[in-house]
Amino acid sequence: MAMEEGSACSLRRLPWGAVLRNAVLILVCSLILYLGQPRRLESPSWDIAELQLNHTGPRQDPRLYWQGGPALGRSFLYGPQLDNGQLRVQRDGIYKLHIQVTLSNCSSFMKSIVSHRATLTVGICSPSSHSISLLRLNFHSGCTVASQRLTPLAHGDTLCTNLTLPLLPSQNADETFFGIQWVHS
Repeated sequence: MAMEEGSACSLRRLPWGAVLRNAVLILVCSLILYLGQPRRLESPSWDIAELQLNHTGPRQDPRLYWQGGPALGRSFLYGPQLDNGQLRVQRDGIYKLHIQVTLSNCSSFMKSIVSHRATLTVGICSPSSHSISLLRLNFHSGCTVASQRLTPLAHGDTLCTNLTLPLLPSQNADETFFGIQWVHS
C-alpha cells in the first residue's frame, strides 16, 4: 500500500448547504430578538397643535383661552404646550398659523353691530420684550373670520388671541379653532 504524500490528517469538509442553513438560522434568531424588544415612542420631528375653545360664562378678558388633547376629539398637541389657555412654542422655526372664529348667536341685528367694532387679533404676548401682532381680522358684516399665514416663532413665544369684548365666540369645534404647524427651521 502506497502512502500519499501530504499530511496524515484528514480534514472533514462541511457541505456548503449546512453552513448556509446555520447562517440563516442565526440571522432569523437575531431578527426575532431585535423585533421583540419594546420600543420607545419617539415624538414627531415636527411640532403641531390643533386647539378648541375653552370658554364658560361671560367674558371678562379679551383673550380667548384654548384647550387641546385627545379627550376632546380632533384636538391635539405635539410639541407646543398650553400655558393658562395660551399656546407656547417649544422650538424655533417657521410655523403655519391658522385660526377661525365664529360669533355665537350671530343674527342680522348682530351683524350690523359686529361690522363696526368686532376684531380678532393673534399676537405674540410673551416674552413681553418683543410683543408682536401677527394677525388682525375684522368681521366686517359677517359672523366668521378665518385666516392663515406663515410666521417665524422662537422657543418660548406665547401666542395670544383676543376678541373684542363683549362678543361671544361659538364653542362649536367646527366653527372656532386655532392651531400651528412647524414648517421649517
